[in-house]
Amino acid sequence: MATPYYQDDYVTLYLGDCLELTQWLDADVLVTDPPYGVSYKDSDGRSVSNDRDSSTRDSALEVWGHNPSLVFGGWKTPRPPNLRNLLIWDKGNYVGSYSPTPWGYTHEEIYVLGDWPIPEPGGRLREGGNPSRVPGVIRVQQPNNQSSNKDYSHPTPKPVALMELLIERCPNGVIADPFAGSGSTLVAARNLGRKAIGVELEERYCEIIARRLSQGAFDFEVTS
Repeated sequence: MATPYYQDDYVTLYLGDCLELTQWLDADVLVTDPPYGVSYKDSDGRSVSNDRDSSTRDSALEVWGHNPSLVFGGWKTPRPPNLRNLLIWDKGNYVGSYSPTPWGYTHEEIYVLGDWPIPEPGGRLREGGNPSRVPGVIRVQQPNNQSSNKDYSHPTPKPVALMELLIERCPNGVIADPFAGSGSTLVAARNLGRKAIGVELEERYCEIIARRLSQGAFDFEVTS
């Protein structure tokens, strides 16, 4: 059995390949930012592992099955099958990527997959989750200096504030993030008092996550 790279009362983090480790499959809700399949590199030349295509994402979703899922993605590659809903992360005035047109890339997609609790009339859920619907466009500013803090250095960081808004709407239970990256999902889950299981392929990012989680009871950093 794999030994956790980091563990506290809320978060358990494993170093390794999520397609080989199975611990994250014991969770109840998937909230993750997988490789998009676009061979992305940031301005410092940092890349994302297994980002040549969407096969790693799709393989992880296949083993996860039909449990509730929130999965980040982009318009340049095919969306995963069996999409239940599409959310948009509006980055506000952030324009951080090259575009061959006068318009910058100012949003990312979030795919809602799996079997979610069904709202009853009046907005109440039959089991778990939050009792009311909210708009599917979520505006959380992505600072232009998102990678300037080398303690949280990652090519595709997500704001903790964004991850908290998403997790707040999720059904009850343990959060899984098999592509943990800089750890924002895990930090957000712990901030909300939710247990979480993360897997990260690269040890340098596991070090970042462990450092963030070891800083104190809460981490309100929103730039990674």
